[in-house]
Amino acid sequence: MNVGWQPSRHGSISAYRCSPSAELCGPWDELIARVDGNAFMHPAALLAAADTGFADIHVLIAWDEGVNPRCPVGFWALCERRNLPATPTFLEAIPIYASTSNAVIDRARADEVMAAFFDVIRHDICLPKIIRLRSFEADPVVYPAMLRQLEGVGQHRELVRVERPFADRCSGIKKSGATRKKLRQDWNRLSATGQVEIVNGRTAPEAEAAFEVFLALEAASWKGKQGTALLCDAGDAQFARRLIRNLAAHNLASIALLCVDGVAITGQVLIYSGRKAYTWKTAFDASYARFSPGALLISKITEALLESGQVAAIDSCASADGIMAQLWTGRRTMVDALIDVHMCSSPAFAMEVVRHIDCLQFGSVGSRMWHAIQQSE
Repeated sequence: MNVGWQPSRHGSISAYRCSPSAELCGPWDELIARVDGNAFMHPAALLAAADTGFADIHVLIAWDEGVNPRCPVGFWALCERRNLPATPTFLEAIPIYASTSNAVIDRARADEVMAAFFDVIRHDICLPKIIRLRSFEADPVVYPAMLRQLEGVGQHRELVRVERPFADRCSGIKKSGATRKKLRQDWNRLSATGQVEIVNGRTAPEAEAAFEVFLALEAASWKGKQGTALLCDAGDAQFARRLIRNLAAHNLASIALLCVDGVAITGQVLIYSGRKAYTWKTAFDASYARFSPGALLISKITEALLESGQVAAIDSCASADGIMAQLWTGRRTMVDALIDVHMCSSPAFAMEVVRHIDCLQFGSVGSRMWHAIQQSE
């Protein structure tokens, strides 16, 4: 394991930085057997990003040395980014392919683990000291523990707070008569056009084959026309294929396909961690748009996964104004924030706050323009 710095100690907790490697799979599996995971930070996913040059990733791992044998109590992946070529680098607490940046931490040791993680970053001369949290869950344990460790020895600025849709047995598909009626009518109308079925194979060969179908669907959609489909960029496509292959080898990926007479008309990429599923990417054939195929697939897959007993919750990886919000009743608060772990106030932090706010505002304007164009067509 390529360790980049001497361990930081807080009580019985030690932490250090290392590179993504297959050796991390053992500690990862041991940790998520006790705590909620984050599928985007599975070592197999990090290796896909590192091996294809998709992201420069650092892994922070924490251990409880007070037990024999020692046990993992924290895992966090960060990547080095910069907004513009001439601007300083910062750490982003999320690999750029991911939709949530949650650190995977034993909640009973959250304060000690976060203190050790921040110390590693603070004292490692190779790492930037400013961290951007993007889509970090503002849960009642880890996020407050993170902020407590910055009191007097760092700075924090929350940039965005949004509600993300999720589903579990208590907060699943909306039970309103209108929603249910619309889904039932669309399913019946689609069934009148041919034999309708949903395929969601979990074996590695099934997942890889279905992902190629998904890539073709996405490239033929509006994403292909706008140049944002995975196949529009050779590097993106190479990474995405490696990601699904690596995760599928651990039985942690599948692609649900809604088919009519054996031809896929919509696809949903799913990845898994412990008892949680994530709806990573979706695509559909626009010629079937009048049947709302994406909503039909999500509704059926949600029910199937939650009723299987193997999945307790599904993260939408989506904004509060998307299709998931129309279907699911659950909400979780996500934040974007900037953190500075310098021991004293850093002028660079104020500049980074302004820079990131400008980037967020530019992205918001671009998003509104795109929706306006779509509605006018």
